[in-house]
Amino acid sequence: MEIRIPKTPHEWDDYYRLRYLVLRKPLGKPEGTERNEGDLTGEHFALYEGNVLKAIARLDRYAPTISQVRFVAVDSSIQGKGYGKKIMEAVENRSKETGNTKMILHARDYAVPFYEKLNYIHVEKSYKLFDVLQHYLMEKEY
Repeated sequence: MEIRIPKTPHEWDDYYRLRYLVLRKPLGKPEGTERNEGDLTGEHFALYEGNVLKAIARLDRYAPTISQVRFVAVDSSIQGKGYGKKIMEAVENRSKETGNTKMILHARDYAVPFYEKLNYIHVEKSYKLFDVLQHYLMEKEY
């Protein structure tokens, strides 16, 4: 298992494809909606097993000592097998390396239990993505 930034155009295509398939297609959104302006400045993480992409995430700076993790996605066919936990550990470790003391995220309603297992606490109801999918602000101090 290896966690790193995608390197080749093919790896970047796979990265955005996984983000689309897991996070946008189920909501009936078109390709392209899986990208945003933060992709230019965020740190990208891709978990590979062999040459197969299994999970992704993006780390953003939110405030001077606070990071935000966004676009966490695990291949739907292998969810629940520890890949999400592994990618989150890598993102959190990188956040700590840069001197941050807190991570925030906006979890989809069905993902809240996953983040609670990683010791994130529920702060508040945040927003509805595309007026459909409720998100909750969660945070973890370290």
